[in-house]
Amino acid sequence: MTKFRTLDDLGDLTGKVALVRVDLNLPMQDGAVTDDTRVRASAPTILELAAKGAKVLLLAHFGRPRGERVSTMSVSMTLDAVQAVLGKEVMFVPEIAGPVVEQAVGILRPGDIAMLENTRFWKGEEKNDPELARAIAANGDIYVNDAFSAAHRAHASTEGLAHLLPAYAGRSMEAELKALEAALGNPVRPVAAVVGGAKVSSKLDVLTHLVTQVDHLIIGGGMANTFLAARGVNVGKSLCEHDLAATAEAILDAADGAGCTVHLPYDVVVAKEFAANPPSLRTCNVHEVAADEMILDVGPLAVEALADVLKTCRTLVWNGPLGAFETQPFDAATVALARSAAALTKEGALISVAGGGDTVAALNHAGVAEDFTYISTAGGAFLEWMEGKELPGVKTLEQA
Repeated sequence: MTKFRTLDDLGDLTGKVALVRVDLNLPMQDGAVTDDTRVRASAPTILELAAKGAKVLLLAHFGRPRGERVSTMSVSMTLDAVQAVLGKEVMFVPEIAGPVVEQAVGILRPGDIAMLENTRFWKGEEKNDPELARAIAANGDIYVNDAFSAAHRAHASTEGLAHLLPAYAGRSMEAELKALEAALGNPVRPVAAVVGGAKVSSKLDVLTHLVTQVDHLIIGGGMANTFLAARGVNVGKSLCEHDLAATAEAILDAADGAGCTVHLPYDVVVAKEFAANPPSLRTCNVHEVAADEMILDVGPLAVEALADVLKTCRTLVWNGPLGAFETQPFDAATVALARSAAALTKEGALISVAGGGDTVAALNHAGVAEDFTYISTAGGAFLEWMEGKELPGVKTLEQA
């Protein structure tokens, strides 16, 4: 396990200033936050630092202002939601560095919390400008990164600060890194991966990396059609990237070479039109798809076989749905397999780690999100981790 410092390595912080990178890029509607999951994820870190006597300064981005001050992208839009989750008053500071922040630090008492302005209002943030990082660091004593979802970006507030101040992983970051280590870093074998979603092209690097890491690769969603077509199956008018047939073949060959078994659906749910419960709905063998039909979900026999595969495994990584799960009944395969994985996890037979926006929605829809070992709310960072890429925000914590 890679070593990094956590909040356990911190003693009394009375009067010290903790710069804490959190994720406040929250979904909004009509000026109000619609989902505070990311705030709740960082609340334990913020409150623990405050309880240790630190003056806590929150750093976060909101939207893509591209180095300009955009009033509708001020992180102050999230202030009410943050105060509600923390159960404490939070001071808003309209800068991230300089005398205004220094003045705010002077006003704060030990255990108080302030939110600094959107880091992306400054051009130097996304350029990881050392001068901006130094200016931010000047008002802090320690740096805590609790935003795994932004760890794939080498920005001043995610990477630069870790070189300038004693750096620590927050509780959410720590949990994420431990879960990822258990899933692919040093997993209990056999390992299965479920990869779904619409297109092979968006997950090429993930698939290429996973076949060298896992024992079973389960491919679902629209991307399974591309693999089936590469194997000579007529997929009718299904979503399919026919131009990637050679790429799909290369991935299958690499899997063979690495001793990874790839599971493609052999029965499928098809319809002539993509709509809820269409009259043309039927289940058939993959070799019986008609020219005017499209594959919209994995069939029940294949799902049963996949559930049996999971029973032989000890670790599962899941990214992406097996079918067009937002529209019924094309959610059936995803829900059934997710429930099997959840049941095995509850029995203690499986370590299950899932991530990515669609995946979280699908597992919530199946009612099993709480039963998985760990669910990552990070999108891009989780995918890049699955691709085997080094995440700058994590690497600096390890070096620190």
